[in-house]
Amino acid sequence: MVEPSHQRVSAAAIELPPTRTTLADVADRAGVSRSTASRALTGRGYAAPAAKERVLLAAEELGYVPDANARSLKARHALTVGLLVSDLRNRFYADVAAGASSVLKEEGYTIVLVDDTGSDLEEMAAARTVLEMRVAGVLLTPVSPAASQLITRNGVPLIEIDRQFCRGECDAVLVDNVTGARQLTEHLLGLGHRRITMIVNETEWTTNAGRHKGYLQAWSAAGRRMPDDAVLLCGFDEKQIEDSTAELLSDRHRPTAVFAANSVVAEAVWRQAARLGLRIPEDLSFVAFDDSPWMSMVDPGVTTVAQPSVELGARAARLLLNRMAKPGRPRTSRLDCPLIVRGSTARLVRRRRAARKATAVAGSAR
Repeated sequence: MVEPSHQRVSAAAIELPPTRTTLADVADRAGVSRSTASRALTGRGYAAPAAKERVLLAAEELGYVPDANARSLKARHALTVGLLVSDLRNRFYADVAAGASSVLKEEGYTIVLVDDTGSDLEEMAAARTVLEMRVAGVLLTPVSPAASQLITRNGVPLIEIDRQFCRGECDAVLVDNVTGARQLTEHLLGLGHRRITMIVNETEWTTNAGRHKGYLQAWSAAGRRMPDDAVLLCGFDEKQIEDSTAELLSDRHRPTAVFAANSVVAEAVWRQAARLGLRIPEDLSFVAFDDSPWMSMVDPGVTTVAQPSVELGARAARLLLNRMAKPGRPRTSRLDCPLIVRGSTARLVRRRRAARKATAVAGSAR
């Protein structure tokens, strides 16, 4: 057995980890006060050109990196913003995040991005996390009032995006769901359709409630009586959406046109129409809210209204920057959703003529 050797090591031989260069080190090297060094490095306040040059040179020689946390704490204002979105797998929320990030990064803010997967429990946990980080402000696509109320109670500037639960308590940037849905419905009514069904998850939540309202407004303005199956509530479960859509489209008295309230429902309509052999628009006219990429790739393309999701995030970020700099009364901003007409809609007479033509062809083949 070999005994371990015991050697005496001098203190000089021990390598200690290098210490972080501080603002005081830079000030000493440049021969100026700490306040002068701070003004020279941050650009806030006056520093004589010669002194500023010495400070910048000293900082470069020493490899000085400012402590962002310390600077933020001293100013009582962290250069960090919390961005809480519902589901980054959804292109809409990814675009919102991209739009907000581009604006905030230009202003020197660090972004803490959290995907709460549309869960109110995860959203609350995320809200607590960003509050503990002492963020300067929060951008949120809320799924319930709880997180918004928690953030505003703590005095942190908050912008609600896409959905609004705390009207009058914080700012909000929304799309004009009412007008967008009304445009789509008016388009179908203008083509002669009277048996239209709106397929929507529910009609109580802020976005769906707005789209449902716009749909009803179009019927009312046209002075038309709505059919019994004018609205189909399909829930949020994917299987339930598929089953509800399949049942509607397979009915012998199916509607002549369908309005899908969002892109998820629209995908179900497209799949079930194909499965049942329904031709769009000959057998079924079809419109959808939110211009997902696939809607312009399929044939025929889907008539839709486009949500300006990138601009939605950017507008919210600019409003947050303004609110952090200058508190004031909460306000709500709404962005327009332009109508995009593609080949999925046609006049009702076209469908009838096509049906008669198909019947005639079938009869002559007998």
